[in-house]
Amino acid sequence: MTEPKKKETTVDEVPENGKVLCNGGNNSGKTKDDLNLAAVYVSDAQYSRNIFFDTTPQAVRLYLIYNHWALQVLVYVLILVLLSLALFEDPAVLLLPIWVTMVMELFLLTAFSARMAHYATVIPRQRFWKDPKNICILATILLTLVDMVIYGSLKTFGFYGVRWSRILRPLLLVNITEGRQLRRAFRSIRNALPQILVVFLLFMFSLLIFSLMALKLFSRRGLTTVEGSPYFTSYLEIVFELYVLVTTANSPDIMMPAYNSHQLFAVFFILYILVNTYIFMSVFLAVVYNNYKKYLKEEVRQLVRAKRHKMVRAFAVLQERVDGEGPAVTRASWNQLVQLVQPDISHAHRELLWSVSDDSNKGCIGKMAFVQLADLLNIPVIAVKSRPHPFHTWLPALYDSAPSRLLRHLVQHRMFVYAYDLIILVNAVFIGLDEGNPLIASAEWGFLALYLLEILLKLYTFEPRAFFSTHQFWNWFDTVIIVLALVATLINASLKSSGFYSSRQVLDIVFILRILRLIRVVDSIERFRSIINTLIKIGPTILTFGQLILVVYYIFAMVGMEIFKGKIIFFDANSTNLTKDYCGNPLLKDSAFAKLNYCRNNFNDVVSACILLVELTVVNQWHDILSGFTKVTHESARIFFVLFHIVVVIVIINIFVAFVLEAFFVEYTVDKSDLQTSLEKKIAELDLGIQHEGPGSNLVDSMETQDNDQPTGGGSRTKPSMMFSIASKRYKTVEGLLQRMFEADLGSEDYPDDQDLDEPSNLNFSNPTFNSL
Repeated sequence: MTEPKKKETTVDEVPENGKVLCNGGNNSGKTKDDLNLAAVYVSDAQYSRNIFFDTTPQAVRLYLIYNHWALQVLVYVLILVLLSLALFEDPAVLLLPIWVTMVMELFLLTAFSARMAHYATVIPRQRFWKDPKNICILATILLTLVDMVIYGSLKTFGFYGVRWSRILRPLLLVNITEGRQLRRAFRSIRNALPQILVVFLLFMFSLLIFSLMALKLFSRRGLTTVEGSPYFTSYLEIVFELYVLVTTANSPDIMMPAYNSHQLFAVFFILYILVNTYIFMSVFLAVVYNNYKKYLKEEVRQLVRAKRHKMVRAFAVLQERVDGEGPAVTRASWNQLVQLVQPDISHAHRELLWSVSDDSNKGCIGKMAFVQLADLLNIPVIAVKSRPHPFHTWLPALYDSAPSRLLRHLVQHRMFVYAYDLIILVNAVFIGLDEGNPLIASAEWGFLALYLLEILLKLYTFEPRAFFSTHQFWNWFDTVIIVLALVATLINASLKSSGFYSSRQVLDIVFILRILRLIRVVDSIERFRSIINTLIKIGPTILTFGQLILVVYYIFAMVGMEIFKGKIIFFDANSTNLTKDYCGNPLLKDSAFAKLNYCRNNFNDVVSACILLVELTVVNQWHDILSGFTKVTHESARIFFVLFHIVVVIVIINIFVAFVLEAFFVEYTVDKSDLQTSLEKKIAELDLGIQHEGPGSNLVDSMETQDNDQPTGGGSRTKPSMMFSIASKRYKTVEGLLQRMFEADLGSEDYPDDQDLDEPSNLNFSNPTFNSL
């Protein structure tokens, strides 16, 4: 039985029951389907989803299931398992029979197909087939199935086969609906490529010119390298060596034969490094940064407009004609909507958000106030319940005595934090000394006792549940470190006393745990704090670029494993294999690769391949690594390594540096958003703010010196049951960070005005479709 198509509400329509009052009661006049549809619009706006979904009640319910966090996590788990199959496929870390990995892969492909079928039920069919992401996923699944059949058949009949479809696996990570950030990163690269290509062509022109000059300068002088081979006699060899010189990996080795011949030849190399290493590489970064910011700002502009349009649709669903106010959303509808969108926030938190939206206390909000709801929900607010300390309940006379109040005051004072910061620094000095000295060993027990005393004093001063609440990072950090250090120290002492233990590994773990507490000291320094705050803010985006690196590494690893597997073999130190000294390949006899003991740098499994790619990303000695693979294959193998260097080091790393630069500029120059400032003012106005003692407000203040106790003095004022603070050092979504970064550059045209919101034609639009999502 099909449900009747729901009539879409527009702003100009009046409900059948006529006009309503803003304070007309706690019950909303909207149906559950209306609220579900509005909740979907708000949720999409909050997380910047741009999915054209069917608005029928059944499709909306399926869409809610599709966006459930558990299914989204499951998708990432399945992709991780799919990528991890390379660990068990030839060449493997742990080789499993072909049928085992293929059955697992077939199950995973079936799960992805089911996910796509679910997605097809919530959007119109024509939209599904016009979306390139869907076509790419389906093509990947189909090609993988074809490759599995071909590869399985070849192996069954004893022929050699190549699993070429493995390089397609990361495309699933890129094209799933949850991969918006990863696609944005790839688009940043794509948009920057034209300008990068221009600079790269100029760089190559400079490289070729300098290589030609080097050929004429050195080819006829009879110079030789350290290995005794002719120096700069082949033009292509010169081009490659000078390209490596740009990365400084072969400096000054490549210059020394010419420099030993005559000092004036150093001028050529100095000029080359100045032009190509310092000028062109800096221009690469400048071009990437300029284009990255330009195109990312345009995408953020589209994100903002799409978010506002989603909120307009939600307002159109929930709006009611209010007497004297025009179209508005009542408090009852708003409360039910927020409960659906974010059910985990408390009633007090919802009341706080409503008070910000309904600043005039009318009991209803208009269009402009409503469309800010998505941004308001994205502001991370810490809610702290003010509870009495258990000792205040059990032993009120003792807990409220003058000595007890003095002790709690001392613990809450900033000098207590400074004193323990000093203790941590002194402990770090002792760790660096010879722990074999009995005095040093005894001092370690003293430091451990001081740390335990610190935790006990804090638990006595602060209410335990508030002390260990989810947002109290430093409290959890310190407690876990101290407890682990205590356990490890006791285990080490008991094993030593038993006489059967001589290893220092447990004691080393204790010292490492102690050293980690220095992080807290660093955060207490204001100049360091800005850097830490920026790192916290860009954390989600670092994960996005981590996914980007994973995709590129995986593709290059799969290609490298097919080309170079088995060419270089590593033997452990106890091996008696006669070919151990030249990595199991006679072609590497007396080579720099073998002499440097680089045999473990190979493509014999996916783990070794990825570690090798990390080494290539660092670029130190990458030409020596490359030389080993060219000796066991062909000189054309250089193309693989040079291409990896261009893609990862020149393009992707520069994109990442550009984002970090912009994030630091925001940290140092941009103030809080107007909406966040309004929320803070409302918290202060209602006297619900968490007060911090001491100079400044840093990570230590917000996480260690919160007074969560119920005061019990004669002149003390009872605190509210719930208090709030804004965690301004982080963002709930990456889109929130991006919008904050470019908020100052967004013009008024990027935000809908009253005319945009009132115009009914603007409400009945299809979900915005643009390249950014």
